[in-house]
Amino acid sequence: MPHRTAFFISDGTGITAETFANAILAQFEIKPHRIRMPFIDSVDKAHQAVHQIHHCAKVDGSRPLVFTTVVNMEVLAVLKAGCKGMLIDMFGTFIAPIEAELGIKSNHRVGRFSDVTRSKEYHDRIEAINFTLAHDDGQTHVDLANSDLILIGVSRSGKTPTSLYLAMQFGLKVSNYPLIPEDFERRQLPPALVPYKKKLFGLTINPERLSEIRNERKANSRYASLVNCRYEVSEAEAMMRRAGVRWLSTTSKSIEEISTIILQEIKPERLDY
Repeated sequence: MPHRTAFFISDGTGITAETFANAILAQFEIKPHRIRMPFIDSVDKAHQAVHQIHHCAKVDGSRPLVFTTVVNMEVLAVLKAGCKGMLIDMFGTFIAPIEAELGIKSNHRVGRFSDVTRSKEYHDRIEAINFTLAHDDGQTHVDLANSDLILIGVSRSGKTPTSLYLAMQFGLKVSNYPLIPEDFERRQLPPALVPYKKKLFGLTINPERLSEIRNERKANSRYASLVNCRYEVSEAEAMMRRAGVRWLSTTSKSIEEISTIILQEIKPERLDY
């Protein structure tokens, strides 16, 4: 198969174009060279983008794949008229049929991050990120009641990245709390978490994988030893069973998959379902 280049072109950040395009490309056994082109918001920039696409087509010997979420019609017209790649107009494909179905015109807004200074949702999301950072790894018990979700699990089971993803993508205030040997000796949840049992969700992980991850951080330590990892995982899972805490294994799941499962189980009040 000839070498392919995939362009992600937007008059905004390009996050939507790239995310959607990557989901589509994942269905094919190819690894295209990816080129991100955000903020293509003028005719001049559009002509520059077309020139770069032409250059790639010549070098590769094949048409580039061009995914765009450009909403500026003048800019889009330049891309459609001059582009020698396979142009996939993501918004055009979906917006026109929905306009026809609803009987109203879309607002052709550039990006979901436009005019953020007036967006309550944006400020709520920033507040959620700050809250989540402050409540990472059991740093504080203060204000736990305002958590939308509290993740628990052994160290390095994926609590922090999952917490931050939920805060950044969904504006959730997420605390995460490590289960440590002292908790296993007591055979009880940390006392600070008991009043918020309905908000708890547990993450566990395959002990062999956990040992690999911990060895990257503290090689040849007791903390990273397979024996200790097996002990901690076993005790953590037993504790969550006794306490009736829902949990899942993160071993073979992406952060996106983990977060989706958690949201299905917890259903935080502030999100619409």
